[in-house]
Amino acid sequence: MDDFFWWIVLIGFAAQLVDGALGMAYGLTSTSLLISIGLPPAQASATVHAAEVFTTAVSGTSHHFARNVDWKMVRTLAIAGSIGGAAGAALLSSGIGEYLAPFVALYLSALGVLVIAKAVRKVQPPAAMRGLAPLGLVGGFLDAVGGGGWGPIVSSTLVYRGHAEPHRMLGTSAASEFFVTVMITVTFAGHFGLESFGMAALALVIGGVPAAPLAAVLVRIIPHKPLMIAVGLLIVILGGFGIYRFVSALLVA
Repeated sequence: MDDFFWWIVLIGFAAQLVDGALGMAYGLTSTSLLISIGLPPAQASATVHAAEVFTTAVSGTSHHFARNVDWKMVRTLAIAGSIGGAAGAALLSSGIGEYLAPFVALYLSALGVLVIAKAVRKVQPPAAMRGLAPLGLVGGFLDAVGGGGWGPIVSSTLVYRGHAEPHRMLGTSAASEFFVTVMITVTFAGHFGLESFGMAALALVIGGVPAAPLAAVLVRIIPHKPLMIAVGLLIVILGGFGIYRFVSALLVA
C-alpha cells in the first residue's frame, strides 16, 4: 500500500470523527477528495457510500448504546430516506444530478445561519416534530446526488426544529443514515457493478470505523450551545464552499 492510501485512511478518520460528533461532513469531505484525484462524481459518491455502509453501522450502534437515538423517528427517516437515496443515485448515474449542486449549497448556507440563530437567541422550537418523511426523502436524494449531505440536510434540520437535546437529534440522524446508505450503495452497485468500489473505499473504512465510537462519546460531552454553533458554522462553510466552486466553474467555462 502506498502513502496515498494511508492519507485517505487519515482523512476517513478525521471525517468520521467530525461526522459522529456533529452529524455531518464525512461524505462531503471524502467525496471532495476522490473527485480531486480524478474520479467522476458518480463513482466518487458510490465509493464513499460503500465505505459509509460500515462507518454508519458503527456510528449508529455507538449512538444507540450512548442512548442518543429515538428509534420511532429513525423508522420514518430511514424509509423515506432510502426511497430518496435510490432515486438520487439513479439520477446521478445518468449524469443529470450534478446540476443540482448550487441549489444544495444555497440551502445549506441558509440553514446554517438558522441553526446558529437558534443557539444564540434560544428560539422556541415547535411543539411537535413534523415533516420527517419529506425531510428524509429530500435528505436521501441530495445525499446520493452530492456524495454526502444527509448530515447537513437532515441532522441540522433536526437540531434546528427538534424538541429534544442536540445529541439526541444527531444520534437519531446517524442511526437513520445507515439504512439510507445501504440503499444508495445497492443502487450504485446495480449501475456500476461491485468492481467500482475499490481500494479508496477500503481506506475510508479503515480510517472511519475506529473514529465512530469516540465521536459518539464526544457528542455527549460537548456543551449543547457550542455544539449547535459548531454545527451551524460547519454548514455555512460547506455551503459557501459549494457556491464558490460552482461560481469558479462558471467563470472558467
